[in-house]
Amino acid sequence: MCFDPGQLTAFPLRDVAGWFKQSPDRIYSATAPLAEVEISSRLTAGPHAVEVPEEFRGLDELLLVGSYPEASNAACAIFVLHPPAGEVTVLPQTWFTAGKYDIGYQWITRVTRDPATGRILGGGIRIGNFELAEDGMGLERWIE
Repeated sequence: MCFDPGQLTAFPLRDVAGWFKQSPDRIYSATAPLAEVEISSRLTAGPHAVEVPEEFRGLDELLLVGSYPEASNAACAIFVLHPPAGEVTVLPQTWFTAGKYDIGYQWITRVTRDPATGRILGGGIRIGNFELAEDGMGLERWIE
């Protein structure tokens, strides 16, 4: 979702206190988004065409972390969105599996691209900071 930060309005916590328990939605906003893009978590590994609204096209790249129920043992994937190209590349995290991690207790929360190396760096809840292999799917090393 794309929001205009200048148009966001505050809302009292009491307005949403019980809302999240009853709603399948994961975002609450008192302001409507300018645009939305939806990427299926069921896409196979690799590049895919995706329709990207104009509001996102000013971004060169957007890295998103999401669950990955596709026929794989990877518990999550990084979705690399390239808005100008109208493309998303799915990178299943082959190192992050239910056999090695307690999924739901441990998870990846953030990723970024190192501008010097082009590698993806990340971190999470109850896991350390990491650097991914060149393919973006395997774990290269833990960062101290």
